[in-house]
Amino acid sequence: MNVGLFVIGDEILSGKRQDKHLARVIALLAARGMALAWARFLGDDLRQIAQAIRDARASGELVLSCGGIGATPDDCTRQAAAAAFEQPLCAHPDAVALIEAEYGERAHPHRVLMAHFPRGAGLIPNPVNRVAGFFVERQHFVPGFPDMAWPMIEWVLDTRYAHLHQPNPPVEYALRVLGSAAESDLLDLMEDVLARFPGIKLSSLPFRGDGQRPRHIELGIRAEAMLAAQAFDFLMSGLQARSELSLELVRAPPAG
Repeated sequence: MNVGLFVIGDEILSGKRQDKHLARVIALLAARGMALAWARFLGDDLRQIAQAIRDARASGELVLSCGGIGATPDDCTRQAAAAAFEQPLCAHPDAVALIEAEYGERAHPHRVLMAHFPRGAGLIPNPVNRVAGFFVERQHFVPGFPDMAWPMIEWVLDTRYAHLHQPNPPVEYALRVLGSAAESDLLDLMEDVLARFPGIKLSSLPFRGDGQRPRHIELGIRAEAMLAAQAFDFLMSGLQARSELSLELVRAPPAG
């Protein structure tokens, strides 16, 4: 199952705040042997968010969404989710009770608006202030505040998707190819590796060089451990056959 991330908020797109979620979500997934397939940055635009949710729903992907579920007029993620799932936005009694328990009389009339979710939504517990996030089907919506969002995402991954955790996650090899070769000179070899070892992911990152590091190409192989090792050995052999190239190992999984 592909895992995707929405980071929502005009403040991210305008540069008023720097995104912290992408790197953290990648790390949270990696700790569970999972990987992020895609990420989208969206402004506080109800129609745009709703369409993105519809698209992800149609593909059946697992989605984590950070931001836009507050009660201020600029926050419209809850409304967009209701539109995308074709459900009315209504007060979730358990979410209302949590907010009332946290804020007492100050819960009304405004804070309880954060308990209005698409009908039928489930709750994602918030360990900071008990203002819950919510999920509908495979899409999960948490606040934009990292101290709230990250433990809530961990709850989602460990409570709802423990069956997707991989005790033996994919491994990655990487090396630098130094010399006069361009990516186009290595294209046949890369295509041969992909053809011989279906299921691997191959990456090629050219570096033009600067005052500290020479020009080079970083090639990577990512796959299940045995397959990755076989593909990497084949790639290494193909590169070593070219006397004009020199190789530097960048990354390899621990032995054993």
